[in-house]
Amino acid sequence: MAFSPKVKRTTKHGDGAQNLLRSQKDAYARLLNQHQNGKFRSYLQELATQQVEESMSTSVSRSVNVVSRRKKGNSESSYSVDSLSSQQSRQMADASICSYTDKTSYQVTCTEDQGIKPGMLEKHARMELHKAAAPKKVPSKPQHKRNEKDIKISSNLVGSEEGDSQQLSCSCGEEQAKDKSKKKRLKGNLAKKDEGECGPEVDVITGKSPNKNIKAPQTQASKESLLQNNKDKGTKSGRGSRKQLFEEYMRTEDVSAGLERGELIKGVLRINPKKYKEAFVPSPDGSADIFLDGIAARNRALNGDVVVVKVLPPEQWKEVSGDINERTLANQMVPKAPDVIVEARYNEDDEVIGKMKNVCLHDKAPVTTQSVKHGSAFNISGSSSERAMQRTGKVVIIFEQKHSRAASGFLKFLPNKNFAMFSPVDHRIPRVNVPLVDCPADFVSRPGDYENVLFICRITHWPADNNFAEGRLAKTLGQAGEIEPETEGIMTEYDVDFSEFSEEVLNCLPQDLPWSIPAHELSRRRDLRKECVFTIDPATARDLDDALSCKQLSDGNFEVGVHIADVSYFVEEGSVLDQIAGKRATSVYLVQKVIPMLPRLLCEELCSLNPLTDRLTFSVIWKLSPEGKILSEWFGRTVICSCIKMSYDHAQSMIEAPDKHFSAEELPPCSTNHRIHEIKEAILNLHNIAKQLRAQRFESGALQLNQLKLSFSLDKESSMPQGCYVYQYQDSNKLVEEFMLLANMAAAHQIYRTYPELAILRRHPPPQSKMVDDLQEFCDQMGLDIDLNSSRGLHRSLNENLGNDEYAAARREVLTHMCSRAMQMASYFCTGALKDENSFHHYALNVPLYTHFTSPIRRYVDVIVHRLLAASLNCGPPLSLSLEEVHKLASHCNDRKTASKRVQELSSELFFAVFVKECGPLDSEAMVMGVLDQSFDVLVLRYGVQKRIYCNVCMTVFNFCLFS
Repeated sequence: MAFSPKVKRTTKHGDGAQNLLRSQKDAYARLLNQHQNGKFRSYLQELATQQVEESMSTSVSRSVNVVSRRKKGNSESSYSVDSLSSQQSRQMADASICSYTDKTSYQVTCTEDQGIKPGMLEKHARMELHKAAAPKKVPSKPQHKRNEKDIKISSNLVGSEEGDSQQLSCSCGEEQAKDKSKKKRLKGNLAKKDEGECGPEVDVITGKSPNKNIKAPQTQASKESLLQNNKDKGTKSGRGSRKQLFEEYMRTEDVSAGLERGELIKGVLRINPKKYKEAFVPSPDGSADIFLDGIAARNRALNGDVVVVKVLPPEQWKEVSGDINERTLANQMVPKAPDVIVEARYNEDDEVIGKMKNVCLHDKAPVTTQSVKHGSAFNISGSSSERAMQRTGKVVIIFEQKHSRAASGFLKFLPNKNFAMFSPVDHRIPRVNVPLVDCPADFVSRPGDYENVLFICRITHWPADNNFAEGRLAKTLGQAGEIEPETEGIMTEYDVDFSEFSEEVLNCLPQDLPWSIPAHELSRRRDLRKECVFTIDPATARDLDDALSCKQLSDGNFEVGVHIADVSYFVEEGSVLDQIAGKRATSVYLVQKVIPMLPRLLCEELCSLNPLTDRLTFSVIWKLSPEGKILSEWFGRTVICSCIKMSYDHAQSMIEAPDKHFSAEELPPCSTNHRIHEIKEAILNLHNIAKQLRAQRFESGALQLNQLKLSFSLDKESSMPQGCYVYQYQDSNKLVEEFMLLANMAAAHQIYRTYPELAILRRHPPPQSKMVDDLQEFCDQMGLDIDLNSSRGLHRSLNENLGNDEYAAARREVLTHMCSRAMQMASYFCTGALKDENSFHHYALNVPLYTHFTSPIRRYVDVIVHRLLAASLNCGPPLSLSLEEVHKLASHCNDRKTASKRVQELSSELFFAVFVKECGPLDSEAMVMGVLDQSFDVLVLRYGVQKRIYCNVCMTVFNFCLFS
């Protein structure tokens, strides 16, 4: 092929044409260099040859305008440009299609904020490739001088953010400013011409904005920017007068006054993980979120921070077509699913997001829609002509830093600098300048050795006049893509304390081992050691914190008991052990291990309700009718001896085969005091009562959105994933769930009656009305009979109105995911902090009062509830905490529960990505959940994984396969 040698020659040398874009700078040529596979190179060259005539027909002015805007988009991506470069260098040897699609998708990202369509970028890349191979004309000297003169003006108007971040920032310095000057000279005259069309884009805060829909004065700002930048050129790259990139924070007293007057809004900042320039703060009235457009509008706040926002004037609001909440749904920090399953211990829901650098199955490709035209996830056609205005705002102060300010990422060496550039894996976190003294000793001499090494960096300061933060390296993790370094990075980012417990903490535990229950303690408790009590847990569980009992009474009713490990007996209030447990607040369940809230001596031995061992418990015992009606209730401290440790599968086998005679070999070791037949009868009775309780709950308006949960089988030695499957939620799970829910509700009523100001409960607000309306409209358009007016109607619709064809189950899964998006998060609260008792209501369970009582080994809130219960029953000291302290404790437990859930999700995604890399490709049916402009979301039914598919990537892979 005659064209091939030219392609290779131009991509390597560029032949000294300074007034034209060098071909190695082009996205297309970079791809050609990065993929050494001969067949793939031949395919790309063939594609360029076939389309060169079409490319040449494009006008020069339009193509150069695209170039300037593309470069501007790249320079504005101050969080991710360097990280892209390091990622490319790490993946040079990888000739896989996954690498190719990730890189092409990222290049589209850099242009989308500027309104450039992906097709334009690819088209321009092909044209420039052809032009680089063709003979080039050197401009005359007068023309060259005129270009330089024009560039002095236009370079300040085009790519202003590039000028700010590179010219005025100390982190970039003189060398980077010089490197950028060549690019600016190449933009020259045509960039100035294009000014009349696109104009200098002005931000609501700093005078420049990537959003064309936000109107702001431009002429005066442009002149001032021009004068300032020209002045800076004479002061050593602008260092003498550094520009303020972020606004100063508002004074505390002004913030308080503004919040009282309703002029300011406080809320949790959420940054879109796929488009880091977009952020949102929820509106207090439940309407559409407030949109924060650009990095400057966030004012150095990070994802999860509690911020105070000022809403901008209406003329600066964003005009959006169709549903303005589509992007809000896409960037939820955690899925807002109801916590019916969460309450019963099965809370490892899976929302999977991409994280790994070297694994093929990561979702790096961002949404390729333009900034104005967004296809709604609830608008399957994306063609709605309805227009709406979304409020925009800016952060005036960070009310509370919830983000840990720690990140995992990669180091980039900067020549002639006394610092290195740290590029976080998470692009929502800014790049960080770290001193070279923190880097490995041979980093300066051998930076290439660390291109694929993960580091932990902690941000220490983010100046108002710098796009980059300042920080210190905390730790070297290891090679990216390996499970343990990635896992440690995840835990550090979300501030999970995985350190060993100190000697001071361990000294709080019983020292005389083996430990036995003191005689005086036995005398103060109800003795249930002769009762048929047993546990039902996952087969691998080691922290057994609940047990069940059931015996039939002579009158035909049943005595049913829920027995919970008495952790509060061992964790004395105010002790060092209590403090560390409160700080951790929850155990964190990763795929391969557990990070416990309490020392393992308590979690797995002294508190765990292990079989054939006397254990201290807190029990609630009811007298129930066969229909599940509560006839009486008793709370108190007890002592039990579990007769058998059963798994869910063991209990399920008894439920499915009620007439079968089970031998001792088919079950775990059992106490000789209780026959297997007695245990089976108890489980069958509990199952029958649980079915009645469950039916009554849903008839009363409860809602349960069961989402698929991905589980893994691991190699015993390496802990590497050998297989993955969707966890099956069986009748045995439902049995345990019903009685845990019943115990939690009983505990909530008991502590609220006694301590109406200090009780710590759990509330679940109703879903956001706007999102429910959008979902209802979508279902109506699709002909789906879904009732979203109440939790009862929704539950009935999902279980009765979706047909009985082969895709009914898939349809139900998709709608369950979509309904979960509209749900708000359940949260802990102190009853004295909320004056309206109606706000205590739990929407998903449809009950007035609810709390957590059944898992004190892994949840600190349950320990507090146990102390409140003991005090209310006069079998324990009164709680020493004040209302304010309980309120802060509830807020802290909410934060840690959210972080724990996120870490669990990322752990699941990490293992799934490793599994696919090692064992893939995997085939599975998927159902479309929503269609956007240039992508669509699918639910992979076999694994319960939600993914976004990009149409341009699909076409590239499809064409390559055809060519192959």
